[in-house]
Amino acid sequence: MFVSDLSLMILNFLILVICVLVGVAFLTLLERKVLGYIQIRKGPNKVGFMGILQPFSDAIKLFTKEQTYPLMSNFVIYYMSPVFSLFLSLILWACMPFVINLFSFNLGILYFLCCSSLGVYAIMMAGWSSNSNYSLLGSIRAVAQTISYEVSLSLILLSFLYLIVSLNLMDFMKYQEDLWFLFLCLPLSMVWVVSSLAETNRTPFDFAEGESELVSGFNVEYSSGGFALIFMAEYSSILFMSLMCVMIFMGGNVMGWTFFLKLGFMAFFWLWVRGTLPRYRYDKLMYLCWKGFLPLSLNYLLLFLGLKLYLFMILM
Repeated sequence: MFVSDLSLMILNFLILVICVLVGVAFLTLLERKVLGYIQIRKGPNKVGFMGILQPFSDAIKLFTKEQTYPLMSNFVIYYMSPVFSLFLSLILWACMPFVINLFSFNLGILYFLCCSSLGVYAIMMAGWSSNSNYSLLGSIRAVAQTISYEVSLSLILLSFLYLIVSLNLMDFMKYQEDLWFLFLCLPLSMVWVVSSLAETNRTPFDFAEGESELVSGFNVEYSSGGFALIFMAEYSSILFMSLMCVMIFMGGNVMGWTFFLKLGFMAFFWLWVRGTLPRYRYDKLMYLCWKGFLPLSLNYLLLFLGLKLYLFMILM
């Protein structure tokens, strides 16, 4: 019985991973279409009907190109960093809440924090192992940015956890049946979205890949398959952070089709921001985190803690 249950869980998780990878493929197509229409052009429209087969042709092109590597690089770490990066972004999906309880996580939030914080090491090792000054500079920027915004992200998450007193993602759904947390804690929700943009290294915070001054940042020495894996890891993280946004402050009802509409809108928002906003200055990014978001999230944390203690005293 145990072996059959375990094999079914592994099979279900593999199906989930395949669905995520297909979603990533078409998210890249959506991004190119959205950016095209924002810049008053068409975007991909030649391969297949309205460019629908473009992601597959991109994948074939990237994975059939010759795999090159810098002569002075630390080959094993250089080779394994993209694999590790994609692996981390995919195992994050294990804490996605399912009605069927695929993996019933009572500590899903802790799992999310542990796995997402490990992503820093993949970026750091990818930049360092290439033995190139450009990639090292890009990875240093990315690591500093990710670590900084993880602090405010964790504190915001703690504030929401004080409201529901649980580490299970499914409990967010129960507490938002009548009122979304978006309306209850609007400033925190906005800060969460901005911090998520910084965490996934997306415009206007894409300093790790600042093409205009860094020649693509930490992944500058990667080509073909290695570049594709880093690219897929980034888009998988975007989809997952969109899912977290929907779960935490937009109702998160996984039993309804509206959940996927909200998830699609949040993913579209990531692309919309890229097409609209210019890149931030690096010192202003750090200033925003340490002198803006950190005090705000700490104050909200103390407010929610005080409210919980006050309610506890009344009920006693």
